[in-house]
Amino acid sequence: MNDLCHLLRLARPWRFRMAVGILLSVIVILSNVALLALSGWFITSMALAGVGSLVLEFFTPAAAIRGLAVLRTFARYLERLVTHDATLRLLSVLRVWFYQQLAHLAPARLQDFRDGDVLARFRADIDSLDNFYLRILTPAIAGLISSLIILAGICWFSPSVALIDAVVLILAGVVVPWIVASLTQACGNQIATVRSSVQAASTDLVRGLAELQMVGAVSHQTDHLRQLSQQLISAQRRQAWISASGGAICALMGQLGLFFAFILLFNTDHATGISASEIVMLLFTILASTEAVAGLPAAFAALGTTRAAARRLFSMTELTPAIVLPENSPIPESSELSFSAVTMRYTPDAPKVLDKLSFTVPAGHCLAILGPSGAGKTTVLNLVQGFWETTAGDVSIGGRPVRALSEDTLRQMISVVGQKTYLFNASIRDNLRLVAPDADDEALWDALARAALDDEVRAFPLGLDTLVGELGGRLSGGQARRIGIARAYLSHAPIVLLDEPTEGLDAVNTELVLNCLKELIKGKTTLLVTHQIQPLSLADSRLLLDKQ
Repeated sequence: MNDLCHLLRLARPWRFRMAVGILLSVIVILSNVALLALSGWFITSMALAGVGSLVLEFFTPAAAIRGLAVLRTFARYLERLVTHDATLRLLSVLRVWFYQQLAHLAPARLQDFRDGDVLARFRADIDSLDNFYLRILTPAIAGLISSLIILAGICWFSPSVALIDAVVLILAGVVVPWIVASLTQACGNQIATVRSSVQAASTDLVRGLAELQMVGAVSHQTDHLRQLSQQLISAQRRQAWISASGGAICALMGQLGLFFAFILLFNTDHATGISASEIVMLLFTILASTEAVAGLPAAFAALGTTRAAARRLFSMTELTPAIVLPENSPIPESSELSFSAVTMRYTPDAPKVLDKLSFTVPAGHCLAILGPSGAGKTTVLNLVQGFWETTAGDVSIGGRPVRALSEDTLRQMISVVGQKTYLFNASIRDNLRLVAPDADDEALWDALARAALDDEVRAFPLGLDTLVGELGGRLSGGQARRIGIARAYLSHAPIVLLDEPTEGLDAVNTELVLNCLKELIKGKTTLLVTHQIQPLSLADSRLLLDKQ
């Protein structure tokens, strides 16, 4: 319930649209009930008038029936428009909110989550929340309001019939949905969990296809994915069967209510004062009243999935960041880097990665950090960027501890060129402007020229508008690496971190990248992490780390 209350708080900016959607839903339900009830009354009255038992004014009820039919259609259109618009707007806000929460956790607190799992939470789990706003909250409130109005109208003619309808509505709108929600809770949780596993397994299969082919494990991975898919389909099938059964029971409740009301109304003693036309009208009203709650069993069948999705989202956003940086801080006057007796453990019971490490990189100096895998080279880069808090000691920039610098300040001070350049499936222009949103085309071309990439981009038919593809798949490794260098030029950051900048490149691209980096790091404080010999030509000094 705490998670559902949290969802309601997130929906507060859209409460007016949601209220309008609920009002329109009430109008739709009442229009349908009134249309069927009035039609029954009108047909019966016409029959009685035909045999001379009743004098009927024809035009008013006929016009009312036409008006209700038009009102129902128009209100249904507006209700769909308003509720779906509010829900889609809310989901877009939720995606931005969730991304902002993850930004504070990355990368330290997200390293224990698989990429596919995070993606499933970001997409499928947030999509599941439309059930809560669109198919649970709105129909439940609209059904409650409509039911009370319908019961009040029936009570005006017959309190006993109103009591029968109240029992029907409570059974169909409260008891059956509650039973359905209870029966589908387990499979709803399974759907949310297995769906994430399917996403993660699919990601592993696609991204690791080359490695899986090399070791002959493609069939094993596809079998694993097939098993997960079967589990997901099985859980969805159980949920669908329970939902359909709940809907059938609700329809049966309406028929039973009609049956008992028929017996009651055609009892001579009870029907005194109620005309034949009114009896038919009341029977049709009971039959149509179940529409107010007809959608609730299907909606509450998805409640388990919705609650599980909400819990998965909030379980991530409730994580405490590995390091809490201030919101604002002045920019240090110097770009000097300093490690003062830094000790680092990733968890309290984990071995030390760094043990009382101390060194200083003067402004404009390039230091190469060498050592075997696991010696802590990447940890040094992470600490400089403020991704982790040190266990002991201080990491300083310009004499100010990193923990005292805001995230915006750190991003202005530091640019990173690594072995993996993260590119979005957008144009070259958009990928470059990630670090300089206000840069004009002239600045972009200048950065590309400094990265020795301008001629190649000009050769593309669309130039800067060329789409790089998913994860930069339409560019070569060297081109993607040089886009990263162009970003570093655009950022004008005084500190440059080079993390295996030539890893995986051929000799030609290695030479191109090194020449570009020589110009990039001139006058800038630089940390270079590499296993290769060629990049060491960039360094002014070297630091060898031993594995703890």
